[in-house]
Parts: sequence; structure tokens; C-alpha cells
Amino acid sequence: MIDNLIDVADSVSPQLSALIERCVNDSVAEQPITLVQVRTFIADLLPDSFNEAERMHHFGVGESILDELDSLIEEYGEDALAVDFSKITASEALSQVIEAMVNDDNRENPPTLADVRENMTSGLLSRLVGDGVLEDDEDDSLLAEIESLIARYGANVRAEEFMRYE
Repeated sequence: MIDNLIDVADSVSPQLSALIERCVNDSVAEQPITLVQVRTFIADLLPDSFNEAERMHHFGVGESILDELDSLIEEYGEDALAVDFSKITASEALSQVIEAMVNDDNRENPPTLADVRENMTSGLLSRLVGDGVLEDDEDDSLLAEIESLIARYGANVRAEEFMRYE
């Protein structure tokens, strides 16, 4: 497993990160999905004519997703776990919760995912609903989302790392 998951995932394009996440989530395999398996999955989705044209002409201005995957496989190896290259961002609503904590002048340190969860269950969600920042029915899904981030990345990771900027 790669030591600094968030840094590695930050170097992956959002398009590839989303495809990796889809492969990981949709997999019924008993073993963790590797980068090579993601490449096979993506290549199998494309028609043969597109795959051949992709190899010959490299559609688009930048490198293709397959080129990007090939570079990652070359750098990290065929057995590198795909999940390490997928960057999850918070939903817009959870990003607003995190932003409220980041902008809190009373905080001495940047909030961690655990801090966000604690504040969410201690009245922050109600306050943000009252301020019109969040919808009244979002609390359950936001709690599930923060729990999912904590389960995947750990409670002490800085919450700012997951904010979605659109």
C-alpha cells in the first residue's frame, strides 16, 4: 500500500479518479482491485475501433486516461491497489459544513474529519439549517458521508483535504 494516499490521489486526473472509484465500488471481486484491472475494465468498455484509434492518434489535447493509467502502472507497478489512486471529495453540502468549521475564528487548529463529525452531532448541522446554508433533510446523509470518509481515510485527516471547489 502506498504511504501517503492523499498525495498520490491528488496527482490523478478527476476523470481517472472517478473511473477508479466506479471500478472499486462496482467490483464483486474478493481481492482488492489493482491498476491493471482498472485498465482492463476501461479498455473493455471502449469499442475495438476506438481503442485502435486511441493508440494511433491519442484523441484530445492532453494524455488519454489509458495513457495516464499506463504511466501509473509503470511508476507504481501492476499490483498497486487502485483505491490508493482515487480521490474522494465531499459533497457540496458536506463541503459547506467543513467550510463553516474552517472559517470559524474560534478554532486554533484546522478541523479533522473527527472534529467535523463531532461538531455535526453537537449542533452544527442544526445551526447551518437555521442559517439556510443546508436543507433540513440533509443531516442523515451527511452523517453517513462523514462516517464513510472516516472509515476510508481515518479520523485524524484534515477535513479541508476533501472540500469540493466548484
